[in-house]
Amino acid sequence: MTKFQAMKSSIGGIVWPPLTSGLSASLAALMQQLEETQWLSADEIAQHQYRQLAQVATHAALHSPHFCSRLQAAGIQPAQLSTIEGLRSLPVMGRRELQSAEETLFCKQLPQTHAPVGESRSSGSSGEPVVVKRTAINHLFWLAFTLREHLWHERDFLGKLAIIRANFPAGNSEDMESWGNPVNLFFKTGSSHAMQITIDIGQQAEWLKDINPDYLLTYPTNLTALLQQFERRCIKLPRLRQVRSIGETLTAGIREAARKSLGVEIADTYSSQEVGTIALQCPESGLYHVMSESLIVEILDEQGASCLPGQIGRVVVTDLHNFATPLIRYDIGDYAEAGAICPCGRGLPTLKRVAGRERNMLLLPDGRRHWPLVGAYHFRDIAPIRQYQVIQHNREMFEVRLVSDSPLTQQQEARLRELIQESLGFPFQLQFVYFSDQLPRGPGGKFEEFICEMY
Repeated sequence: MTKFQAMKSSIGGIVWPPLTSGLSASLAALMQQLEETQWLSADEIAQHQYRQLAQVATHAALHSPHFCSRLQAAGIQPAQLSTIEGLRSLPVMGRRELQSAEETLFCKQLPQTHAPVGESRSSGSSGEPVVVKRTAINHLFWLAFTLREHLWHERDFLGKLAIIRANFPAGNSEDMESWGNPVNLFFKTGSSHAMQITIDIGQQAEWLKDINPDYLLTYPTNLTALLQQFERRCIKLPRLRQVRSIGETLTAGIREAARKSLGVEIADTYSSQEVGTIALQCPESGLYHVMSESLIVEILDEQGASCLPGQIGRVVVTDLHNFATPLIRYDIGDYAEAGAICPCGRGLPTLKRVAGRERNMLLLPDGRRHWPLVGAYHFRDIAPIRQYQVIQHNREMFEVRLVSDSPLTQQQEARLRELIQESLGFPFQLQFVYFSDQLPRGPGGKFEEFICEMY
């Protein structure tokens, strides 16, 4: 927390030691605690987690009809959730159950100090949009983890920040004097510049060239398209120090492309609308540290057992501070690879990588699923492909959406068909559909390279 030595004061006339009040004071106090809790052992962190879980479960059992029914169906009392064994005696809740619960899920009463309450809506990229109520305490933890991520990566707040993302409220673009909350609550910052992700990718690239930022925040697939534009237009960003990625699965290929094109690393954040920040990338190892002060994260195999490091399983989360919506053992719809103990010394559990969503898995005719390979790394060896998306409509037929610099010849299309079928490991029927510009993004501005429409 050495950066807090440069913290600005929010009390008039006081510059040293800096003093804060209101939200800033609460956030500063929480940040100081997070500085200590990250170094606790995994066992110590777990003990504190289950103490807190008992509190939220007891409240939810009294005020959430749906959660009360879940406990009754499992034959357990809220106090029994205060151990890992007790928690696992409660069946997992999926997105569709959350949807069908509707108002019965929400707590009818809330501790006064947790107000106000707001709604958080998922983007619906899974095809199953949900609504969750979140409190001021949830927001405080979101601010804290955002600030933690900045401090972990030792960013220079006086640098220039560029943001390209969805649902930017001020229109197509905006220039701002600071980085905004939470950074400007404590520090002097450089300017920030934001652009709506729906703007033409070529225009985005030229905009970034003009801004020449120190830091860039965007989605991984948008970054991929930008890298292609930088290559075509010979654009360099000489001041760029780091890319921050959010909202989508970040692949090793995109990381390598950023190193090759821009000479910088990517710092990725794993989060969701329902529970906020789930894991942050460690600045030392590259593993993703779970934000265990706020969440219990389980990585479970198909039998419901915990995955060992190196195994991929379903991500099941328990929110420890949401007293408005009891998200306890909630299957968020993602898959991740369990990580090992991090050499950095932090006791926070790790994920090695976030693999994607269930609908990003290939469904074979015999009912088996696996992560798809479509041979994308070799597409440009065959044709000038700029963007692609593969959609599995049924067990036999795939739609392959392409944006290409020039129309494909019959020979190129045949070679591409052969490559994709070989990479998928089955002679699926392929229907090629061509787009002149960018491929359409899903709700919330996210883009998925592979989508299976069958569950």
